[in-house]
Amino acid sequence: MIERITAGIDVGAGAVKVAITASRAGDAGRVLASAVERIRRREVHELTARLFADVCRQAGVEPEALPYVATTGDTEAVPFATGHFYSMTTHARGALFLEPRARAVLDVGALHARAIRTDERGKVLTHRMTSQCASGSGQFVENIARYLGVPLDDVGALSQGSRAPEAVSGICAVLAETDVINMVSRGVATADILKGIHVSIAVRLAKLLRSLKTQGVVFVSGGLSLDTGLVDAVRESLGEDRGAPLEVVTHPDGILAGALGAALLGSYRHAQLERRARAQADAAAAVAP
Repeated sequence: MIERITAGIDVGAGAVKVAITASRAGDAGRVLASAVERIRRREVHELTARLFADVCRQAGVEPEALPYVATTGDTEAVPFATGHFYSMTTHARGALFLEPRARAVLDVGALHARAIRTDERGKVLTHRMTSQCASGSGQFVENIARYLGVPLDDVGALSQGSRAPEAVSGICAVLAETDVINMVSRGVATADILKGIHVSIAVRLAKLLRSLKTQGVVFVSGGLSLDTGLVDAVRESLGEDRGAPLEVVTHPDGILAGALGAALLGSYRHAQLERRARAQADAAAAVAP
């Protein structure tokens, strides 16, 4: 079976992710190159085009030589794409690639979080999202970190060092931010504030997972998959309820799950299109005089 080199581009609300993989019709596969850049008020079309070109250079491939460039997320930012896949589908496929035991995905992005239950092939069986409120999102955590003067990369480790987490509102981002302002004025330790934020988010995420009757291994993807404090809080929250035990895992490339899944699905779709074209050609040849 031919190994195809395909690209996946995941344009999210907070970051652009690009991955180039080599796989046989989407099976197995290996990562040739990948990159992530936060948008930070930059023009998304320009950032996406530049990052895609950079990753192609890293992989040693010409963009024009790629048989399939798949998008997920904001497809309008990638006018040169070959095709598009829903983000639930790509995160499920990318999670399975990074963790073959995964039977559920917890995708925590800049604006929303969702739980996805999958089968052993990475097919989406059902899903559920958080409400419109941003208090369960990466943007909310970033806003709190900025207010506290903490670099985003340090949030997880600080939270893990908390000894007395302070409870915050889990209903509304505005109320939660007000809680944080009050905590700072009372001299509550930064680590305890961050842990309280993580616990608040984790409780909501655990409910999403349980509502889907999730079992087995849960893979955390999206931007907050890199937040070790949040991942630990989700484990703790799930461990406190009486449901079936769940193993929560992530991966250093968890933020790339959508882009990786898009690239692998692009390889599979391209193989399908080739088979269909051959079948049509054979059928036409059979009826030709």
